[in-house]
Amino acid sequence: MDHKIGVYIDTGYGIGEALDIEALMAVANDEFNVAVCKADSYWSEPDKLDVIKKDASEHGLTAVVIAGPSPRLFQQEFTFQGLITERVNLREHVVWCQPPNAEDTQMLAEDYLRMGITKASKYEDRAPFIEPVEKAILVIGGGMTGLTAALEAAKAGYQVYLVEKEPHLGGWANRFHKVFTGKPPYDELSDPPIQDKIKAVQAHDKIKVFTGHRVYKISGAPGMFDVMIRPDGPWIERLVQKQNEWLAAKKAKEAQDKGEPEPAKSSQEEVAVVVEEEPEPTEFPFEQVRVGAVVLAAGWRPQDASVFENLGYGKYPDVITNVQMEELAAKGKIRRPSDGKEVSSVAFIECLDEKTEHPWLFSSAVGCLVALKQAQYLRKSNPDGRAYLFYDNMRAPGQYEKFYQTMQDDPGVFLSKGTPESVSNGGAGLDLIVKDTLLGERVRLNVDLVVLSTGMVPMTQDSAIVNLQYRQGPFLPVNPYGFNDSHFICFPYETQRTGIYTAGCVRQPMDFASCEMDATGAALKAIQCVELVSQGKAVHPRAGDESFPDIFITRCTQCKRCTEECPFGAYDEKPDGTPMPNPTRCRRCAICMGSCPERIISFRDHSVDMIGSMVKAINVPDEYSEKPRVVVFICENDALPAVDMAGINRLQYSPFVRFIPLRCLGNINMVWIADALSKGIDGIMLIGCKYGDDYQCHFVKGSELAAYRMGKISETLQRLALESERIRVHQLAIDEYMTIPKLVDDFMETLAQFDPNPYKGF
Repeated sequence: MDHKIGVYIDTGYGIGEALDIEALMAVANDEFNVAVCKADSYWSEPDKLDVIKKDASEHGLTAVVIAGPSPRLFQQEFTFQGLITERVNLREHVVWCQPPNAEDTQMLAEDYLRMGITKASKYEDRAPFIEPVEKAILVIGGGMTGLTAALEAAKAGYQVYLVEKEPHLGGWANRFHKVFTGKPPYDELSDPPIQDKIKAVQAHDKIKVFTGHRVYKISGAPGMFDVMIRPDGPWIERLVQKQNEWLAAKKAKEAQDKGEPEPAKSSQEEVAVVVEEEPEPTEFPFEQVRVGAVVLAAGWRPQDASVFENLGYGKYPDVITNVQMEELAAKGKIRRPSDGKEVSSVAFIECLDEKTEHPWLFSSAVGCLVALKQAQYLRKSNPDGRAYLFYDNMRAPGQYEKFYQTMQDDPGVFLSKGTPESVSNGGAGLDLIVKDTLLGERVRLNVDLVVLSTGMVPMTQDSAIVNLQYRQGPFLPVNPYGFNDSHFICFPYETQRTGIYTAGCVRQPMDFASCEMDATGAALKAIQCVELVSQGKAVHPRAGDESFPDIFITRCTQCKRCTEECPFGAYDEKPDGTPMPNPTRCRRCAICMGSCPERIISFRDHSVDMIGSMVKAINVPDEYSEKPRVVVFICENDALPAVDMAGINRLQYSPFVRFIPLRCLGNINMVWIADALSKGIDGIMLIGCKYGDDYQCHFVKGSELAAYRMGKISETLQRLALESERIRVHQLAIDEYMTIPKLVDDFMETLAQFDPNPYKGF
């Protein structure tokens, strides 16, 4: 599409004093023949914005290029109705990190302006993806979290479908004796407020409740999820079996791709007997609903305590879990399971996982709080009772420190760092031996009851729950502990499936008060999702983005890279392998664009041609000038802010680098590397987010994918007769801006060892 472009160069912030503004205007006018080119200070001011709007009206502009401060600033001011806006960073990336009035500084600014105008000229006129959507919300789970999420969404005016697998609502709150209030003074307990919540849900005309039901399957996409709800029954076992078979096959394929040996089958698998089951009926009772978003509040189950046989669990009836202790306390006086005698002493064992590799033996703040709470049960039930808490790390987050202090002040509560070594029959009670890790001595106690702090296992560990009909399978991606795998800091509620939000203990261990707050947050995210999807906009992290992937399908080779590499399951597949995009599932990361070898996936404001043309717009001096050129592709989420911070802190680095921001480093296409090298660019650096188990990538694995692809670039370099060291990949956290000068300068020193790119001048 041909655009009439207006260029507006900011001379404020020291830009006018550091650069030759007339020369910059000559680049816009002479090289690009733009419709309007003006220079003035502080274009973000209201009167200057009026000038831009007037020019757009008088000259029929379709795009404007603002050259000045970082595009991360003044976003609202530089948003014009009906106009494409492209920003060029002359402040943080040029004048604040380079010496003023230097030839190389001027060349840097001119190249950034060339790239900005080129990018603006490549925008496509494409309307957002808008389809009729359903704004109802599905809530899975009828415990404290699910009930709260349903109420909050219904109060906001949205239809809610609440699905609970048990015959009654309430979940664990029905079985707990007392809960934390989450309110000042934070040192008291209260009855679970669950009955009032159940009554409110049942009375609300916008909430339809399904008890004794499960979600059989979910198909479609945000705004258009089709949900089949079935009464609970034996079908769930067959479904879970199929899911486990799918998951095992997936893990085997991943291991094969990594070159790892296939895991050996267990003895149970080797001697497994095939049991004939009745076939799944073709007709069964169900209810079909369409929703726009899903809140997954399926909750948790206690960890299997049989792994604590060494501490007497299963051998001695008076060695119990914290869940069993809760049930004993709910009956009134706390009595020993073995003989019904009233308990006068209890040992609580916390943080059982510190020296073990068992995957579920993780400690949490919730476990510590529960032990403190149950110690108070004993003291209230029996004023002469004694509670012993042994822990490795005592955690009482936030205001719960006040409850911890209250229990510390209780003369009948004893707290000590210690590791349990054994539990044995002590005649009148149980003999517990604990190694005091602070003093290095062993402590022997005789107690009536030993309570083990077991972990909270999210229900997503056992089955898919949501049962998605996605090409990438029925499960939500989870972390090693089975909790939802999300960008924990920036997007805690979001799962890797757009429109599905986790809340409560399926997301992380929480107490009831935290679950209520978490449910409110997840309900708000679900509402945000249905509203933005109805406008054809992305939800997160590029909230409000109206672009979506467009595929030139006739050139598709069915390689399946886009469907396999998308972290969010945005693509399904036809039987022949042709991708089927679901625009409302898309996060707009453009990883699929980088994965496509045929370069047939594009966005209206981000395409292979657009970025490639920006690279080609860089002015590459001939080899005799000894001015190398380096292109640095950077992630817009972490690396770009870090580079901005380097400029704000006036950190100096080589003027020969040109930063090109990408939506995610994972959307880098190999053709850009070839374009840059064939253009005569001397080196290419990629700077993305940290990846690994504790990843910081907003798009989960984009940075990791980029590093993997660059590991296979040697063939392209050999074809061009170039050294592999000309390409370097780095991981950078958003707060590591101070390392940027060293990263750049070290790379420049490496390039200095080689001859200039032989393709200069071609």
